[in-house]
Amino acid sequence: MPKVTLRNTFHVRNTPEALHAHLSQPQSYVGLSPMVVAVKDVEQGDSETRYTSVERFRFFGLVKYDNMIKVTLRSTPRTVEGEVDSPGGVRLDYRFTLNEKNGGTEVEDILVVHAWVRPLLGYAAKKAREVQLARAGVLAARLGSAP
Repeated sequence: MPKVTLRNTFHVRNTPEALHAHLSQPQSYVGLSPMVVAVKDVEQGDSETRYTSVERFRFFGLVKYDNMIKVTLRSTPRTVEGEVDSPGGVRLDYRFTLNEKNGGTEVEDILVVHAWVRPLLGYAAKKAREVQLARAGVLAARLGSAP
């Protein structure tokens, strides 16, 4: 299965603990990706959380399609990571590594996008990169100042 790895490192003026707490909650992903409009069916396990994320696509400004994607979320003291399985044959592996730096947190955001065919991979990687770059600004806006 072809794949593409995307990386973005950015700084947020808050503690690693605050970012970890935020990124460990499924509800935090609504709006963190501009396409995610809801989460549902949250199941909290001992070592991971599973849920369905509602990803909304608009085509030609008129047609709306809600893609139900399965998400697995896990964390360690300095990372939040997991997998996203889309019914369209796209899978994402993601990891946020959180390191204290310069009075805040350096966030390393890594996405590995997998798809069955290259044209689909190109489209999915382009969308994933847009979301990844937007996410830095959203996190800074949400958590940009230490309490």
